[in-house]
Amino acid sequence: MTVQGVLLFALCAAAVIVAVRWLANRTGLPSAALLTIVGIAYAYLPGTNVPINAEVVLTFVIPPLLYNAALDSSLIDIRRNLRTVISLSVLLVLATALLVGVGFDLFVGGATLAAGVALGAAIAPPDPVAALAVGRRAGLPGNLITLIQGEGLLNDATALTILTVAAAAATGDGFSFSHAVGKFFLAAIGGLVAGVVVAYAVRALRHFRHDPLSANVISLVTPFAAYLLGESVHVSGVLAVVVAGLITGHDAPRYGSGASRLQTGAVWRLVDFVLEGVVFLLIGQQLPEVVKGLADYSAGTIAAALAVSVGVTLLLRPLWLVLTQSLPRSLHTRLGASASPDNRLNATEVTALSWAGTRGVISLAAIFIIPGNVPALDLLRFCTFVVVLVTLIGQGLTFGPLVRRLGLRANHTDLARERNEARSASVQAALDRLDEIKLERHDNVEDLAIDNMRKQLEVRLERYRRRLDLLEKAESDEMPTSPKYEASLMVRKQVIEAQREELLRWRDAGNLTDEGLRTLERELDHEELLLPDRQARA
Repeated sequence: MTVQGVLLFALCAAAVIVAVRWLANRTGLPSAALLTIVGIAYAYLPGTNVPINAEVVLTFVIPPLLYNAALDSSLIDIRRNLRTVISLSVLLVLATALLVGVGFDLFVGGATLAAGVALGAAIAPPDPVAALAVGRRAGLPGNLITLIQGEGLLNDATALTILTVAAAAATGDGFSFSHAVGKFFLAAIGGLVAGVVVAYAVRALRHFRHDPLSANVISLVTPFAAYLLGESVHVSGVLAVVVAGLITGHDAPRYGSGASRLQTGAVWRLVDFVLEGVVFLLIGQQLPEVVKGLADYSAGTIAAALAVSVGVTLLLRPLWLVLTQSLPRSLHTRLGASASPDNRLNATEVTALSWAGTRGVISLAAIFIIPGNVPALDLLRFCTFVVVLVTLIGQGLTFGPLVRRLGLRANHTDLARERNEARSASVQAALDRLDEIKLERHDNVEDLAIDNMRKQLEVRLERYRRRLDLLEKAESDEMPTSPKYEASLMVRKQVIEAQREELLRWRDAGNLTDEGLRTLERELDHEELLLPDRQARA
């Protein structure tokens, strides 16, 4: 493909991604599934398809996607649910890989146990992108969001490590269970250490992170530095990226300026949007190439392989969740629940979490890094692709309706109450600090400034307290309506819009330079950004 051809493809891909995003917002359907369908349709049109290069995906695509997901995750919540997350991201991945391997060894002619385990490792890790996008829109409770995030962050490292060991055994390098276990723990512990090293190196650069542009550069190179460090010392680069992202995201409110955080967040949202869109388009385009490799296999062999891979993928996850959540309370507490409340998942939460196991690009990238001399490789790739399609399109399109049918949703009233209590506490801390400043020696100008600031803070505190009173009186998890609150938002938005229009008139009349317009518009943009888009975010 020529340079102009690559540019044309990139422009078309960008247009498709934007159009699908618009369609997803209008219909509520997950953009990941829609983009995959578009990719399949494009694959059968005349022209050149873009193959997935596994090394490129693992080096340049997976690290930034995982890092951004880690930045948006809660280290505290994941640590609180760590053993449950490990059950899904380590033990369930291992069980899936072994069960698929045994199934291939028993029922699929020409396949070996090691080759089956390699396939199982590739299809074991769910890609949480589609599930989280739909789940957040459907109002999935926060505890399930945390579990999906934590599982999606940690399972890739588990799967890739198992796949490496299984692929080595499948190519005749020999297999030792003790060696495999040792290699797995070495890769995991080494990846953890590498991630901590990179995170603390980023923390040491905190003085540079006050400048928005420098903060963006540091943030963008961090996932690649973590991945490169991990891979260079032969440990899990993927886990290093995740650990670095979790620690850096946890430290972000403490290190760096507000302007840096705003700009860095905007940059990462753009990177995430573009990379995810391109990845799901590329997934669909691989279908014709994968199907071509099935000519040497009988229909019975293909059917048996699909039955094992798809069956284990769809059935083991709910069975695992049911069994682990049905443990006796004392044993369940030791395995991951807190000691006081019984925070095990209920039946509806287990059902929703079972259906959140969509597979994605990490599965395809993993299966394409398996060496070409592994037995039945074309069949393994086809099974991986079918599993990705079945889960990404089938579960992706039905996950939102399922969540709504189950009646699962976050308690917006509790969330709004928590935020308003925190706002009130922060304003009260500011008032206390003013009292301390007041005790110091000041001139009249400083006293006036303190008094003016106190009046502004007291008005804000009164507004938060009125909002809290309304939330306390709410009798359901739906956000209570407040005519005064909604009217205030409406007035503030219209005032900002009137200011923008006047600034444009000044610029068009030649009374204000474009540079001055951009400066003043940026002030209004930040003011507008503070306003909630809807009442549920109050």
